[in-house]
Amino acid sequence: MVDDVPDLYPSEPLPVRLMNTVWADREGVHDSLASVAQLQQWARQCGVRPATGLSRKDLDRARELRDALRRVAADLLDDRRAGAVANELTAGDALRAINNFLATCTPELQSTGAAGLRLGWRSSVSGFERELVILALEATDILAEGEAGLGACHGPGCVLYFERAPARREWCSAACGNRARVARHYLRSKDAGEPRHAGA
Repeated sequence: MVDDVPDLYPSEPLPVRLMNTVWADREGVHDSLASVAQLQQWARQCGVRPATGLSRKDLDRARELRDALRRVAADLLDDRRAGAVANELTAGDALRAINNFLATCTPELQSTGAAGLRLGWRSSVSGFERELVILALEATDILAEGEAGLGACHGPGCVLYFERAPARREWCSAACGNRARVARHYLRSKDAGEPRHAGA
């Protein structure tokens, strides 16, 4: 159902928001891009246009890019969280998928007016596919920074990623950070054993 598309952490960059359409709760790992209707809802939430009239092909392409970004990120961050990536996708296949999106782009020098210039991109595709290409371009900047740019949340059961800003950020949210600290405290207490009462 469309209602199954949570708007997780809208302050994250768009590539991270796409990656985080795989998420988890106490019931397990969920995929928010299981239907065209869900893709359209996600696109509306993120301000991606067009957000209507999308097709099964658009959905397949969005999922392809999403899964490729998650696979590359997992290798980059040595992320071994259960459910974090599609197991059948290799790192090489993921890189090829991302590069296939980038291959539709040609760099060009663009005028900004008043004698100003900037480096821009011209794409051979249009519509929603072009939006995915732009998203792939933005993702390369984040991935190229490695652990300085991207983090994997290791809160209990979490499979989300986050932009590592500030640099010391460790969790996707304060709630995940709190759960991780509680879990660590529990394990330390368990390993140390319960203190014996006097006279026991």
